[in-house]
Amino acid sequence: MDSRTTLRTPTGYLMVLTEGDDLFAQLEALVRHDNVPAASFTGFGFAGKATFGFYDFDKRDYDPGEFRDREMTGITGTLAWKDGKPSVHAHGVGGGPDFSVVGGHLLALTVGRGSLEVTITLHDLRLHRTADPAIGANILRLPGA
Repeated sequence: MDSRTTLRTPTGYLMVLTEGDDLFAQLEALVRHDNVPAASFTGFGFAGKATFGFYDFDKRDYDPGEFRDREMTGITGTLAWKDGKPSVHAHGVGGGPDFSVVGGHLLALTVGRGSLEVTITLHDLRLHRTADPAIGANILRLPGA
């Protein structure tokens, strides 16, 4: 965990990322470094580049769309584990300079000018994602499910 970007709080963490930081890499590093069992997170700020995906159930893959210079008005997601590695699942909404809005599943996000603030709330149980063969996507599994 990088103390310059991440602060421990009573309920989890506050992460403040700046230009050029990779949101997914930073979240994965935190999960790995602190052995985070699972968490939920929210965020907002500036994206220099955001890649959104819309899941195509017939293809069983995401149709991606890349957008630049977005003001992320909301990011929500969960942190868990898949095959022994950190797994980030995030959705977001970002507005452009013309006030148009795009959103969906976040596949990648690099912070643009300004910052991106992320509040991470820890869960006490270690949660895992596994593939659901019926839909071809990874699903967060609760204990006993």
